[in-house]
Amino acid sequence: MRILTKLLLATLLLAGLPGRVWAQPTTATKPTNTNQAETWWKETVVYQIYPRSFQDSNGDGVGDLQGIISRLDYLKSLGVGAVWLNPIYASPNDDNGYDISDYRRIQPEFGTMQDFDALLRGLHQRGIRLVMDMVVNHSSDEHPWFQQARSSRTSPYRNYYHWWPAEKGKPAPRYSFFDVNSDAWKYDSLTNSYYLHYFSRKQPDLNWENPKLRQEVYSMMRFWLDKGVDGLRMDAFQYVSKDTRFPVLPAGYEKDIIRYYGGGPHLHEYLQEMNREVLRNYPIMTVAEGAGTGPTDAMLFVDPARRELDMAYHFEGVDLGTGPNDYTLTDFKRVYSRWDSAFAQRGWLAIFLANHDVPRMVSKFGDDRPAFRDASSKLLTTFILTMRGTPYYFNGDELGMTNIRFERIEDYRDVATLNGYQQVKNQGGNLQAFLTTAKRQARDNCRTPFQWDATANAGFTTGTPWLKVNPNYSILNQAAQDQNPNSVLNYFRRATATRKQHKVLVYGQYQLLDAANPHVYAYTRTLGSEKVLVVLNFTSEQRRWPLPTGLTPSGQPWLNNYPSFTAGPTLALQPWQAVVVPLR
Repeated sequence: MRILTKLLLATLLLAGLPGRVWAQPTTATKPTNTNQAETWWKETVVYQIYPRSFQDSNGDGVGDLQGIISRLDYLKSLGVGAVWLNPIYASPNDDNGYDISDYRRIQPEFGTMQDFDALLRGLHQRGIRLVMDMVVNHSSDEHPWFQQARSSRTSPYRNYYHWWPAEKGKPAPRYSFFDVNSDAWKYDSLTNSYYLHYFSRKQPDLNWENPKLRQEVYSMMRFWLDKGVDGLRMDAFQYVSKDTRFPVLPAGYEKDIIRYYGGGPHLHEYLQEMNREVLRNYPIMTVAEGAGTGPTDAMLFVDPARRELDMAYHFEGVDLGTGPNDYTLTDFKRVYSRWDSAFAQRGWLAIFLANHDVPRMVSKFGDDRPAFRDASSKLLTTFILTMRGTPYYFNGDELGMTNIRFERIEDYRDVATLNGYQQVKNQGGNLQAFLTTAKRQARDNCRTPFQWDATANAGFTTGTPWLKVNPNYSILNQAAQDQNPNSVLNYFRRATATRKQHKVLVYGQYQLLDAANPHVYAYTRTLGSEKVLVVLNFTSEQRRWPLPTGLTPSGQPWLNNYPSFTAGPTLALQPWQAVVVPLR
């Protein structure tokens, strides 16, 4: 959810503050050239649903579980094997559900537990697994645990959170991602103490150093897994372990926040305990959101020998491009190639270019101008589905949905943008510069309602949507694309089918070609005797790319986002052309 949020918010502030900068693949090929064991969660495609914005069933302007249920056949048609739901637990919605007030209840806006059970059953009937967000670095300040904890210093729940008595003076500074003052210590007069909140003031951090708290969390996890949930995404989990002495950190620590907040003294002990007491007892997959400062740290989470989690969800790739034109394609290739190399023989990665915390992928990594939107959307899909790792795909990207680029702060709903704007205002900064950056980076860009058709509110709701619908829905919507065989949507369906058909795209060895080329990203995937070439023109211009010696295309492309492809010693690539072709 939010390892990246700090970087996005810092970019926004920089612009405004003065003086500051179940269906399985059918082929029988075995991964003979690697020690990776085959399993369903490596071979699936995970489709992320932002419930508030997917489909509203009752006209209140907020997406809900019955809305998702009404679209289950659409999900099946995509060829995805798992759905990841952003939080649907009871919440006051300070941070759209990432502030949880009851881990065992459904947010009333989304429906009931009966609705959840029906959704899980409907997904399983269609061969689709369900992955849930597990948000346990912090709770809501409206959770009964915190309400009890703040009532008295002698409360049995006091040690469920991190407190600092005011008579000891104010604790050493800690940065908060969402606080207007960037201050993670909030004074609470009821007990003359400060409590810690790495995120908003309404998201106090849970005290994982307390064994009772950990047992409460494990019990809650079993509650959902016993229902048949198939996977857990551990939100912001690398932050859970703290040095409870809260020593003074060096100046500028907030610019390297993962180093100072992530990987606390007992983090991996807690993960191994969680695995022993909960995870290993269920046939599920687990993914760590954020995993340290690089591949070496990340491997500690997912090395099978350590018995912690299954998959690392790193942010170095989507961290590129937080400012305008501040990265190159060679940077992009270097990042993804470095991570693939580190995980070639053990551990496993998630591959993604978008989620609910970052801009729309076609607006950030592609070209969302009408002339190039479709082609670049298809190219980005090709990249995600042909790299080694489990693809994670954000809802709406299969249509090529774009940033909305709000002009006014009143149109935003996200706590990060609203508090960032207020901080710039309080400090006399440049509010227009802040809004200009928000058009490119604000999280609400990706959270606009799903564009189902050309009717009012894009078919998302019969009421007033909680967040404005992108005006381009009249020409960019699911209904129109469903009927067009050359649409972005139908290309995505072909891409998921291709990945299921060819395990070389799952387990095959990755080799980067022409690393220094600033325009074309090319690589091969090899599994036994099967070898495939992927060529991606990451520009809005025609490019010529000579085939390296020894690479000879064999037959027609498995994927091509243009009508034709001519094999030869030099490939003539159209703007944003993506080609996946088998080799002899």
